Amino acid sequence: MDGFGGAGNRTKVQIGSTKAQTKPKLASRGAGNVIRLGLAGKAHRLVMNTFLKTSGLDDVYRNSLRKLVRRRGADGRIPVRTLDRGASSSAAEPAGYPGGPYDMSLLVKYEHHVARHLWFGEERGPKKELKVAGHGLKLTSRVPLALPPQMESWVSRSGLSSLQRTSLNKIDTNLVSAFVERWHLETSSFHMPFGEMSITLDDVACILHLPIRGVFWSPRDVSEEVAIELAVDYLGVSRGQAQSHVRSCRGSYYKLEWLYDLFVHHRAASSWAYATRAYLLMLVGSTIFADKTFTLVETRYLLLFTDLDGCSGYSWGAAALVTLYRYLGDASMYSCKQLGGYPTLLQCWIHEYFPTVGKIGENWKPADNCGLPRAMRWSYRQGVLKVDDLRPILDELTPADVIWRPFEDHRAWCVFDEICLYRGCLKWGETVVPYLPDRCLRQFGYRQYVPSPPLDCMMATDIDVDWISYHQSVIAVIGSSTVATTPSDAVDGYLEWYYCVSHPRLVPPHRDAPREVPVPVYDAGPSDPDWARVSTLIHRYLRQVNAEEEDPQFSYLFEALHISRSH
Repeated sequence: MDGFGGAGNRTKVQIGSTKAQTKPKLASRGAGNVIRLGLAGKAHRLVMNTFLKTSGLDDVYRNSLRKLVRRRGADGRIPVRTLDRGASSSAAEPAGYPGGPYDMSLLVKYEHHVARHLWFGEERGPKKELKVAGHGLKLTSRVPLALPPQMESWVSRSGLSSLQRTSLNKIDTNLVSAFVERWHLETSSFHMPFGEMSITLDDVACILHLPIRGVFWSPRDVSEEVAIELAVDYLGVSRGQAQSHVRSCRGSYYKLEWLYDLFVHHRAASSWAYATRAYLLMLVGSTIFADKTFTLVETRYLLLFTDLDGCSGYSWGAAALVTLYRYLGDASMYSCKQLGGYPTLLQCWIHEYFPTVGKIGENWKPADNCGLPRAMRWSYRQGVLKVDDLRPILDELTPADVIWRPFEDHRAWCVFDEICLYRGCLKWGETVVPYLPDRCLRQFGYRQYVPSPPLDCMMATDIDVDWISYHQSVIAVIGSSTVATTPSDAVDGYLEWYYCVSHPRLVPPHRDAPREVPVPVYDAGPSDPDWARVSTLIHRYLRQVNAEEEDPQFSYLFEALHISRSH
């Protein structure tokens, strides 16, 4: 099994000796203050950290964490049980947030996260699901079956051609909302019961067929007056028209419908450059740059298409990911009720990795694919489960419910690029987000280790240089791991660490549930998606009826469960 990429498409990377190191800071909450346990004072901690690194005791420190926390109470609090020599075995003091992390050094914005409120039954509002911007139906009517050859050449070279056909007609807002509730902007990942997962650059490449390599974009500010001048110079409208339109948008925006009308007008007049710019701006404003207005696109994006021969040099895949990460971070906060970005990318990612969750419409099987973006495999089906129905289902997911590497049968059309293992900051415009593949290594075929603390993008100064010289970060990411022996392989102690710094459940246990929720122990699980679905359905039923393996009436079902997980 290759560490990443498909069979026959191996990318050779020199493995260095860099090891991911992490030293969680244990914290308890009292009288509204966060109290750090252990050495007092930053100077002392700095000395101790230096000592641990130079003495080789860093791993010992990390392993000692496993001895501290094992079980989460029914109220969500994790009792601290110090098992060191001389400590009382009955000592237990609640720490951290109820239902949330014990060690507060990772999820520093958890106080404002929607998950903290959901634990106590506090919804965002009367409408539990988010409002999601989806333009699939409008694009169906606005994207022609074929563009004029003069336009097709520019659109194809831009790298954005695939976006014409990838959008779902509708979005399952309940399904999308249930996953957004598990997103954390500090780690750029979904926090599932069995660890972290994320939408990676490789996912974007396979789902949307957007180019990953390329430069980031740093635009200048665009005032309303500049927006008017840009429309005159690059969209072929009169100054009066541009001024009237920009004023009606009440800011530096263009309406998507207006851009479509300009495209139709200029196409009829054979003004190909104007028509292509209006079309491309309408296309990205309806997909990867969709915002929460649902009808507008920022004027500054027109600057991307002033030179139609030069817009192919951008990393459009990174642009899509940065925009979605940004909106996911916003929507994970309790006060937010809308999601921007490209929801098709998120929903198709869910369908690829979680085949047993939600109602799925499939247009073709992967084996029948003829090189189309994987987003076109899926179609919208009306879901019957609401977001509060999906929360406990996601809480009960196991590694066996995940297709960890869903695109291995797609490598003939989308070869794995090692830059997808770059660890650093991604930038698009003024938005900078951390991209951390070391937190979701199982999606790349590697054993998951306890990752390093997330990057502080506010301190990043050479993002473009880091992106160009990505090889060193790739070596650091995979140099501390090995190829996974099972699809969900993780090092010993990973789950104990994860249950300490995250929240494994969004729904608190029932009153009659056991007092403590243990850190789960998972079977390896099946790698075949059909067997995974069989395993999930059997497991879900046994959970619903509270079946015990020792009960004779369920013996055959438990036997079938074990058989399905062995495939």
